[in-house]
Amino acid sequence: MDRFWERPYGLKFAVGIEDTFIPQTYPGRRALDEYELTGHYERWREDLDLAASTGAKMIRYGIPWYLVNPSPDGWDWSWTDRVFDHLLSVGLTPIVDLMHYGCPLWLEREFVNPDYPQQVAQYAAHFAERYGEAVRFYTPMNEPLLNAVYCGENGRWPPALTGDGGFVTLIRQLVSGIVQTQQAIRDLVQDPVFVHVEATFRYVGGPERAERLRFLEQRNWLVYDLLFGRVGEDHYLYAYLSENGLPDEDLACFQEHPAEPDVLGINYYPHLTTTELLPGGRERTIWSGTEGLQELIYDFHARYEKPIFLTETSVSGRNEDRMRWLRDSLETVHALRSERLPIVGYTWWPLFSLVDWDYREGRGQVEEYLRHMGMYDLEPDLEGGFLRTETPVVQAFHGATRKVTGRATR
Repeated sequence: MDRFWERPYGLKFAVGIEDTFIPQTYPGRRALDEYELTGHYERWREDLDLAASTGAKMIRYGIPWYLVNPSPDGWDWSWTDRVFDHLLSVGLTPIVDLMHYGCPLWLEREFVNPDYPQQVAQYAAHFAERYGEAVRFYTPMNEPLLNAVYCGENGRWPPALTGDGGFVTLIRQLVSGIVQTQQAIRDLVQDPVFVHVEATFRYVGGPERAERLRFLEQRNWLVYDLLFGRVGEDHYLYAYLSENGLPDEDLACFQEHPAEPDVLGINYYPHLTTTELLPGGRERTIWSGTEGLQELIYDFHARYEKPIFLTETSVSGRNEDRMRWLRDSLETVHALRSERLPIVGYTWWPLFSLVDWDYREGRGQVEEYLRHMGMYDLEPDLEGGFLRTETPVVQAFHGATRKVTGRATR
């Protein structure tokens, strides 16, 4: 089988459809299913045709676990069967997001259910049994570090744990789930490719915040360090993990059963990725531009020596802002590839406007939470849905794909 990162390669262009699934509701919290809110469940054929028309050859595509597995022993692949038939027919290669945050409604306490690792691996196995001959690229879990923060540290998403103990509990469960998911797929799919996707965070601040900066910088690597089997007594975070409930036997298990990715997926947004730590414990998000992107790519490659796929990037704002970021980020990627850094892919995410996650805690109409970061803007139609309106980013992206078609890395 072709391993495109092990030979001279042209840059792979991809798009993605925002696919966060948080179906659990309770007072003050609405369900957040991006496919439902943006109308993708009904307009999937149109959306996939638009994805193919951009010139992209790959698409990051998420599966709503809670819908395909509505009960512990119940499975419904009727929608995904139609979607994947069409997706493949228009020439797109899927990188399948098996987990994009949400757990099924029947899984009590979601990620901290003791059976979560086995359940998510079983779900992955069912998917691989059904689609494994056509699907080769898998993301076991999208952005596990951000998942641990939202679900385990600040209590924003189910199971709504808080503090360091909650964070470490989520890390233990999520990493166990990734390890078991990866093994389940390897047992069923010939030569699978694992594209592990992680949110990236950068932190800056004055010398008075040096200790906190050091902790956050090291925490950025925690999920990957565990998956690579690198966390032992000499690790910077060993004492922190032990004090917050991660047993030594679990660390030993992760060391004995590493689940290294084939490709490192990096998600980077110039307007979101960098946080400045201010005096008094205050924080603010600041613009980080291509300098931050370059720094993170260098750091990931130096630490893990794996091929890198820019699995999400874009910027929220006017068409001019998006066009400028497309140009600048691609120039940075091409410059780093000319230095022979193994950057194998570039993904504009999302294909069309997404619904800001604040919708879950809000009360307004969906259109009030639209964030225009895509190649297509969502605009309300007359039937309660959204039109897909092309922006200049489509043609610019398509032009970029044509420039590298058939061209190998120099």
